Amino acid sequence: MRPALLAVTALLLACPGEGKPPPPPPAAPVVAPPPAPPKPVVTDITAEDYAMPRLPHGTVTLVGAGGKKLPIDAEVAASRDARTRGLMWRYALAEGTGMLFIFSREQPLSFWMRNTLIPLDMLFIDAKGKIVSIVENAEPRTLSSRPSTGPATYVLELPGGYSARHGVKAGSQVTFEGIANIVAED
Repeated sequence: MRPALLAVTALLLACPGEGKPPPPPPAAPVVAPPPAPPKPVVTDITAEDYAMPRLPHGTVTLVGAGGKKLPIDAEVAASRDARTRGLMWRYALAEGTGMLFIFSREQPLSFWMRNTLIPLDMLFIDAKGKIVSIVENAEPRTLSSRPSTGPATYVLELPGGYSARHGVKAGSQVTFEGIANIVAED
């Protein structure tokens, strides 16, 4: 009987936990995926995903119908890059806002609307602050040249139709605030 008892004991020891599921295998270590390579820095200033630095602001006050003063909060584009970029890739321009382009000297100026998605009014302004000419509702996404009718030092871009809505006319005077220390690059 003793050999039978040994056989049963050996059998029981060989199959511990009979009727229970086997323990789970050890978990595989969690490995994070490799980081995505960094996106290349976009250097084409006309590209939609170019990261344009913030521009300074100034106030341009226009005179509308009945002598009403119309202050415009304007981003100031005085560098070559800022003037080239302008209002490209903007989907809206709020009433009472715009972009003032400053040039280093009075000269004949011409603008186009490449990569500009919204119609704009362009007010060409001479060195004395007189509006030389206005291009109203310039068609977006075109390379058509839109020149001033005389030499200008500044161009103020506004939402399309602003000049007509507010009675802003060529020949009227404008004033500038907050731009005296901004130097235009050639």
